[in-house]
Amino acid sequence: MSLPAGALPAEVATVRLRLPLVTREERDDMLAGRRRPGWHPDYPREDDRDAASLIGDAPDPWGPRHVVRAVDGLVCGSVGFFGPPAEVDGVPETEVGYGLVADARGHGVATEALRGLLAETDRLGVRIRASVEPENAASIRVLAKCGFTELRGANEDGQLVMARPLP
Repeated sequence: MSLPAGALPAEVATVRLRLPLVTREERDDMLAGRRRPGWHPDYPREDDRDAASLIGDAPDPWGPRHVVRAVDGLVCGSVGFFGPPAEVDGVPETEVGYGLVADARGHGVATEALRGLLAETDRLGVRIRASVEPENAASIRVLAKCGFTELRGANEDGQLVMARPLP
């Protein structure tokens, strides 16, 4: 398998959001517990810090991104991949994760952020999967709205593994 042609942009924009890559400096602040102007008071969450810990020293378009609301410029969550695509059944595939601070939930932000990234991965021919806690109905709804129709069972942590077929 060859890696997809082209690359993911450093920032993806949707109607209401910007999804810039988390920088090394932001990673360092997140992991050290330092706050930045423009971050929601509840950001970063533990999951955001976990995602930031995956960032190496070189920029990686397949890494975590901030979810920034265009209306106020506030970072209210993160979305991104757990590394570059690898071959699964002859198709390049990678896993996505996302999460928002509590007061950003319920407004379609996670769905819009995920759809923004999926438009880019579709362009590159990369299939995406996600793991979700079975009791997380809101996240399962986000995945369903974004076309994750293939249920692959559960992973070793008991999370449901869902995949989105390429269009």
